[in-house]
Amino acid sequence: MKFTLAAGSPVVVYLHEPREKMWGLLVQLNAAGVVLRGFDLRMYEDWLRQERRREEALIGPMTLFFPASRLERLERDETVGPVTGYSDRFFAETGRSVRQAMGWPPAPAPRQRAPKPRRSRAQPASKKRE
Repeated sequence: MKFTLAAGSPVVVYLHEPREKMWGLLVQLNAAGVVLRGFDLRMYEDWLRQERRREEALIGPMTLFFPASRLERLERDETVGPVTGYSDRFFAETGRSVRQAMGWPPAPAPRQRAPKPRRSRAQPASKKRE
């Protein structure tokens, strides 16, 4: 079995100092740390209830970075035997995927135009006045 964690995979992140559990979609994982689109796992039930009822979004995912020094463990959120994964439970109760609810893939950042180079007021050598 090949183990991969691609961007957009639902994950549970275990952190220390302070001890926390975060849940959401993996944005990026590298030597510096992990970027997650999600929230503290303690908020999951409230978020699920809000999404199931299609209520006003008072709780929502955030894009978070955790440095590698805080990472204790990273697990793929998946159903194993009788234990239903958080993302599978979300789908069963709302009829939508976690990716849809969290707006995945994220919208690309607006492109900024590079400033136009300023034209020099100096005249080219071939057009010098006589």
